[in-house]
Amino acid sequence: MSDRAVLHVKGRVLAGPDDVRDELWVVGGRISYERPAGAREVRTVEGWALPGLVDAHCHVGLDAHGPVDAETAEKQARTDREAGTLLIRDAGSPSDTRWIDDRDDLPKIIRAGRHIARTRRYIRNYAWEIEPDDLVAYVAREARRGDGWVKLVGDWIDRDLGDLSPCWPREAVEAAIAEAHRLGARVTAHCFAESSLRDLVEAGIDCIEHATGLTEDLVPLFAERGVALVPTLVNIATFPRLADGGDHKFPRWSAHMRRLHERRYDTVRGAYDAGIPVYVGTDAGGSLAHGLVAGEVAELVKAGIPPVEALSATSWGARAWLGRPGLEEGAPADLVVYEADPRADVRVLAAPRRVVLNGHVVE
Repeated sequence: MSDRAVLHVKGRVLAGPDDVRDELWVVGGRISYERPAGAREVRTVEGWALPGLVDAHCHVGLDAHGPVDAETAEKQARTDREAGTLLIRDAGSPSDTRWIDDRDDLPKIIRAGRHIARTRRYIRNYAWEIEPDDLVAYVAREARRGDGWVKLVGDWIDRDLGDLSPCWPREAVEAAIAEAHRLGARVTAHCFAESSLRDLVEAGIDCIEHATGLTEDLVPLFAERGVALVPTLVNIATFPRLADGGDHKFPRWSAHMRRLHERRYDTVRGAYDAGIPVYVGTDAGGSLAHGLVAGEVAELVKAGIPPVEALSATSWGARAWLGRPGLEEGAPADLVVYEADPRADVRVLAAPRRVVLNGHVVE
């Protein structure tokens, strides 16, 4: 489609969960709800249109061993795009993927810079591995390099303890989060276990990734502070396999991981019921494949979140949380078209009919 061509999307346009319109037009790569005058070249796409999906925990430029080359990163981004994911919050990567910003055929990325972890307390080749005295300086560095987010590793296995434990003392995270906020960045943290959560939330953190350790006594604190959750249930599904691998060397850790897995749906539903914001993230790019966003939405529904709310967690609500537009007048035309109404059955998300990115239909 040439730059002068017009795209006509008709059928049902889900500009919001209850804002259903009959059509929209794409002119110069942007959305219009007014028919353009004098359009010569018009392509029509029919179906149910949603804003481009959001994966709020994804890693482009990373695999199980660390940073990857540009060709592999491009393949990862394309896989996400084909699944309908057109906006990614990259929750930590050691690769420089800024070149993707110059490509109008690849998803838009909001970067959290590189993970910041305690020395020898995270996956090798992923993070800056530092001690608490350096945390503020590294958070400031990643706040300046990222796109408004910083990613901490809040807990990890302590080999001496043989189980998960917090990575940072309270005073260190308080100072680090305050510095990030001073620089205009929000902070999120990887947390599997229970023990790191209170300190991080009371220190002012904005989001927790995974949050399998969220307990009933902590739920009111999260709700009061408005701390968001990105549960990554498709990743939590791997906990039993990880636990099996650690039975001999770290039996305490393995048993803990199994308990966290067993209560995962109750944890997510309890958070949602308390009014804690929950968003879709897959944790793709480490050991998980890309393109799993539909599966994560289905997992949220399985946990007990109403389908329309689970859909919002990867579309309208997620985009608002990240400060990016949806299907608004004048917004970049990033949308996905489906055969049927995804509000009625979120499984529809697994089979996009058409993907439109920056106004171009992805073939």
